[in-house]
Amino acid sequence: MSQYPVLDRVSCPADLKSLDPAELSALCSDIRQFLLDHISETGGHLASNLGVVELTVALQLEYDTARDRLVFDVGHQCYVHKLLTARREGFSHLRQFGGMSGFPKPAESPHDAFIAGHASTSISAATGMARARTLLKEEYDVVAVIGDGALSGGMAYEALNDAGRSGEPMVVILNDNDMSISKSVGAIAQYLSRMRLRPSYSRAKQAVKHAFAKLPGGRGLVRRTHNLKQRFKYLLLPGTIFEDMGFLYLGPADGHDIEGIRRLIRYAREQSCPVLIHVKTVKGKGYRFSQEHPDAFHGTSSFDMATGKPVAVSHTNFSDVFGAELVALAAQDPRVCAVTAAMPSGTGLSEFASRFPARFIDVGIAEEHAVTMAAGMAKQGMIPVVAIYSTFLQRAYDQLIHDVSIDPLHIVFAVDRAGITGEDGETHQGLFDAAFLCTIPHMTVLCPANERELRAALHRAVCEEHGPVAVRYPKGHSGTLRENCMTEPATLLRRDEAARITLVSYGILINHVLDAAAFLASRGIGCEVIKLNEIKPLPVQAVRQSTARTGVCAVIEDTVSEGCVGQRLAPLLPGVQMLLYHAGDAFLRCGKVSELQSLLGLDAAGIAKRVMAALEERMGEIG
Repeated sequence: MSQYPVLDRVSCPADLKSLDPAELSALCSDIRQFLLDHISETGGHLASNLGVVELTVALQLEYDTARDRLVFDVGHQCYVHKLLTARREGFSHLRQFGGMSGFPKPAESPHDAFIAGHASTSISAATGMARARTLLKEEYDVVAVIGDGALSGGMAYEALNDAGRSGEPMVVILNDNDMSISKSVGAIAQYLSRMRLRPSYSRAKQAVKHAFAKLPGGRGLVRRTHNLKQRFKYLLLPGTIFEDMGFLYLGPADGHDIEGIRRLIRYAREQSCPVLIHVKTVKGKGYRFSQEHPDAFHGTSSFDMATGKPVAVSHTNFSDVFGAELVALAAQDPRVCAVTAAMPSGTGLSEFASRFPARFIDVGIAEEHAVTMAAGMAKQGMIPVVAIYSTFLQRAYDQLIHDVSIDPLHIVFAVDRAGITGEDGETHQGLFDAAFLCTIPHMTVLCPANERELRAALHRAVCEEHGPVAVRYPKGHSGTLRENCMTEPATLLRRDEAARITLVSYGILINHVLDAAAFLASRGIGCEVIKLNEIKPLPVQAVRQSTARTGVCAVIEDTVSEGCVGQRLAPLLPGVQMLLYHAGDAFLRCGKVSELQSLLGLDAAGIAKRVMAALEERMGEIG
């Protein structure tokens, strides 16, 4: 007997139409089992996808997603959508090199309406699509799916305000899996919402309004009645904020009731105005461990389904070390506080939150607010340490410039997941922070390569610096270099006799550079290796002294080409042949970090090969 008896009958959305309610329920069970079977092997985003199974099935039944535009926010919850849109085989290589992305990707399928990976963007994109549809006189539906977490981002409210004002027909589905919008979610609110869905109610409301309007003073009576009704709704209905923004609010509804969701969608599509449907779901539904600990199964590596435990042995990583060191610093100085944007566990701040709850601030998915709020704290004498992933810090570039650095204020930015991050692909690689941070005046950027250096860098940033400081470090744990070099701006780690080239790098890539230098030396090519411990200010003197001996400088870094350290060094080293090895001018796909480094020629073998080719070409030119 098939492991997935109903799912095996569904290869595309059209196949859903033939299933009766009992079969649809069985399909949802099959989908959950399929996700567990595959994500336990490949890793991925589990809890969010288990929570949206029925919602996604309902969406696929009501919309033609190859034509209609279904826009997911963040995109963590798109696996069910992918499974139902002819990408079942892709789950064998989910988030692997050359495999299927874990996020919506229009290049992958016409059913993926818009790229996603960062939060709070769906309503903006959907509003733009709705406007384009109207201007081009085309016919299709537009729907955005946003979670209550993503709704904490300010961009979502900017979009709601504009979308409601536009009057464009579109549907926003609020997937509420953690918190209610207000205290009024309850039986009365649900009853009133059900009443509003009845066509007879809408007809009766319009008939009464027209009848009163014909009476002397009737229009004033209608207005006063409407105002009284609005006050009553403020007390009982949770959707008032959305209605004030111009949306028709429907809900709250059970997000695991397929037929109920379908009825709401059908009604919403008939309204010819912006509609928000509020559904309540259970994150991690159907798997005990993810339902009890949804944070742990938000983004997971491969795990044992029977126990919920990771298969791989976990190592102490940079985030853990950062969190432990910050706890130690906070114990010594009551001014030290921690700020995060909805990632306390991912950034290693769980212990800090437990030890110093009054000094731990989670602002939700609101990086811009996090940075400016921290600036306000710093201005009044606190020492905020803002821990944000590199890819999400991009969202606060303006705040870094305008609110932090002009003054300048003493804020420490713990830039987690810097450099190549791996399986999450284009939207999550930390390839830009080294370039954009170094464009900001007064900013100091430190680049530890191991746990000891991270502790030293954090201590310096908190206790010794006075302006803004960024400490950037990668995902995972460090390599073979164990000593602490953070006592100076740059460190000469290797100096061969008659060295022919200077190799410069920073962060954990220094391990590959040292291995490449050892290989080159075995081939008779001597090297000098310089590790940059900070990249802003740029320690030029150490590099200049080395290149005066070698005449050739290769700068190896996992960042984009524009604004990279090598590009900044080149004009400061006149007469030196510069070789710049970086991630290029492109976005980087998903895959293991080692695979992506190899693809870019940033592993030891790739570095050595490129250096040998460059020196051979140089000798040919000289000869």
